[in-house]
Amino acid sequence: MEKKIKEVRLSEVRAAEDEKMIIEGYAVVFDEPTDLGYIEVIDKGALDGADMSDVCLKYNHEDTTLIMARTRNRSLRLTVDDHGLKIYAELIDTQSNRDIYKSIQAGLLDKMSFAFIVEDANWDTVDGTDIRHIKKIAKLFDVSVVDVPAYEQTEVYARSKEAVDKEMAEYHELKLEKEKLLMLLNL
Repeated sequence: MEKKIKEVRLSEVRAAEDEKMIIEGYAVVFDEPTDLGYIEVIDKGALDGADMSDVCLKYNHEDTTLIMARTRNRSLRLTVDDHGLKIYAELIDTQSNRDIYKSIQAGLLDKMSFAFIVEDANWDTVDGTDIRHIKKIAKLFDVSVVDVPAYEQTEVYARSKEAVDKEMAEYHELKLEKEKLLMLLNL
């Protein structure tokens, strides 16, 4: 029996017994200021060399609930790109994961956060406002789907497998057209 995969861009609800719950989003965004009583900015490159070997995906950074996914068993994958730290997680079938997944699908949960140790930071004051630039993060402990984020620019979302399949089909169609045009030009 073929398994169906339902993708969620930072959290999608499980619709059927044989579908996977997959979520994606950005837990860290680079070069975006946030107000924490002072302004904080995570500089691009701050995660270069950071220890991300055992990072948990949590809800609200809570230790009182089961973790949702983890890098150690590859149910959570982290990718640093020009925008920030992207997460991809395949949630196991637990009631708490289903509830969070459904809340993400419904748009009730759409932001993320992260817990970390700063290795290097610079402080400035501009027009009376204190600004902290995080230059280097030593260790990342968790990424969390949160009710109230420190960084509004973070995001978590769900997307159906049908949408992914449609995008992939469109991509392959365009790729095939490009190959045909190149062949015609080389004649």
